[in-house]
Amino acid sequence: MRDLLIGYDIGSSSVKTTLLDAKTGKVVVSATLPGEEMVIASPEPGWAEQDPMMWWRYIQETTQLIKKKADLKPGEVLGIGISYQMHGLVMVDKDRTLIRPSIIWCDSRAVAIGNKAFQDLGESYCLQRLLNSPGNFTASKLRWVKENEPHHFDRIDKIMLPGDFIAMKLTGEILTSETGLSEGIFWDFQQNAVSDPLMDYYGLPKSVLPASVSSFSHQGKLSQAASELLGLEANIPVTYRAGDQPNNAFSLNVLEEGELATTAGTSGTVYGVSTRPVYDPASRVNTFVHVNHRKESPHYGVLLCVNGTGILNSWIKRLIGGNSISYEEMNQLAGEVPIGSEGLSFIPFGNGAERIMENRQVDAHLQGLNLLKHDKRHVMRAGQEGIVSALTFGFNIMKGMGLNLKTVKAGRANMFLSPIVREAFVNMNDVVLELYDTDGAQGAARGAGIGLGYYANSQEAFVGLEKVSELQPKEDLKASYGEVYQKWEQRLQKL
Repeated sequence: MRDLLIGYDIGSSSVKTTLLDAKTGKVVVSATLPGEEMVIASPEPGWAEQDPMMWWRYIQETTQLIKKKADLKPGEVLGIGISYQMHGLVMVDKDRTLIRPSIIWCDSRAVAIGNKAFQDLGESYCLQRLLNSPGNFTASKLRWVKENEPHHFDRIDKIMLPGDFIAMKLTGEILTSETGLSEGIFWDFQQNAVSDPLMDYYGLPKSVLPASVSSFSHQGKLSQAASELLGLEANIPVTYRAGDQPNNAFSLNVLEEGELATTAGTSGTVYGVSTRPVYDPASRVNTFVHVNHRKESPHYGVLLCVNGTGILNSWIKRLIGGNSISYEEMNQLAGEVPIGSEGLSFIPFGNGAERIMENRQVDAHLQGLNLLKHDKRHVMRAGQEGIVSALTFGFNIMKGMGLNLKTVKAGRANMFLSPIVREAFVNMNDVVLELYDTDGAQGAARGAGIGLGYYANSQEAFVGLEKVSELQPKEDLKASYGEVYQKWEQRLQKL
């Protein structure tokens, strides 16, 4: 009999389900759907919405796939963990019927609402108590619904983050977590409770917020209805949930002061852990509760996020070749061009308002194009160098906050499969990059093991986690990539 854990990772591009052997920490089987990116609807400029039932459908289909591939037997799956795209707003009525599509993380419609709240509530209160401007986060999105769709707002029984919705579909219970409340900017870090001034200012009743649980805890059991849809036995406990960035850090065993994780999927992030409630005065980098935060042992996650990373690379792929070219082929072609793309720069801010640009809608820009010299290879390389330059811009903000940024961990996935991205990231930021064979779904499965009590501590949970490579900066490359960044930043400042 095997001891197995399921990890669900609900992204905005795809849903991944992984079956992990709890004893060895090795993946038994994984499944990802759909083959192409999930649809993000944009009914108005700057809007981004998804149907939560689409996530649930792919949860069902990927679960059925792994069940068949692994030849699952009754009693083998011990627990379920959930990772999810952060900051989304899902609303249900008293019958648990969806009221409208989810307003997801890269939606920009609430920027002005959050900016006004930052002024009216006061920068001192927001930064010292919320550690962030209310910005374009979940609370501000909910206020937008109240102002612009009162017929929807009046129907609300509960609001949820995307992972809370999937947990509800699995267990029938509506819960959230402290990490979730903090990522929505509902959380007062000094009071260790929901912020009354914020809720009162936005006119939001506390009753719409679910009760919160620890990220690692028993959070309900698989219902009979869900078990029939998934093809799993009923009563398997859900024992972990976290947003994708805290979970990505957790999947890399980034849990203590000074440790950092990075990822580059649809968006790109750097996530550092601090035991101090630090904040950026302009709220360009954001602080949330980390998964291992406890009142007696505080741990905060400091998140740098760039919306336009992998989505830029996929846009270039569709523009240049679509299904006729693979990402690996793109990386090979980009590698034929020298560092700096012969003067071509790509500013990747084309996926909604960018936090590191103080929630401005900067848009994407291709600059320095020479029609007699540049071809598709230059565009590919400039896109990748532009993505890393944007991360470096945010990295420098984190350095200004006093974070120690020397060694960064990443999963060998997404944009970090590109040799150019790896080389540029290491040398532009003068850091050591450690790559591990892991991802968000594996992290969710390991988290389920901790929440279940299968693992006595986090050290046990990371059995089987392997470092596959390590990259060190080189002096000559640091100089070359430093010039790339300087030119990129100069062009950015002119926008």
